[in-house]
Amino acid sequence: MNLLFIQKQGIDLYNTLLSSETSRGILRFYRPVKTDYGVIIENATLGNALSLTSELNWYKRRYISDVLFEISPDLFCTHEFALDIYSRDKKMKETWNYTKLIGVNLGFTSNVMFIQPHSSKEDHPEFGEDMSFVFEVWCSEEEWTEGFNE
Repeated sequence: MNLLFIQKQGIDLYNTLLSSETSRGILRFYRPVKTDYGVIIENATLGNALSLTSELNWYKRRYISDVLFEISPDLFCTHEFALDIYSRDKKMKETWNYTKLIGVNLGFTSNVMFIQPHSSKEDHPEFGEDMSFVFEVWCSEEEWTEGFNE
């Protein structure tokens, strides 16, 4: 399982985390990998990834725009949905109705689009035209309803 931290605009998240003694201490048992859009940290379990996210909460609020949990290859979810899975409020299925697309360009989140149920990023090729990366992200029903209705 991978934990993805997408940096805010103008932030080099990898160097920011490594320049702080506190975050270096938190990350001492991990090997963060620098990406064009932030940092990926491999975790053994969902519980471990949630715990690490909690420990890095101050950095999350200040330097990170999105936290994504890669629960299986190329299947990402939000922090809130990961908490639902962990607490067994939701069960993992083959498909999920509440999805958003996160477009990353120039190293930070530049666009977010909540998509219709039973839809995927392949149904929205125009969204990814100007993006370096597009992540299809499962989210909680509450997150989706709030975002879709904005």
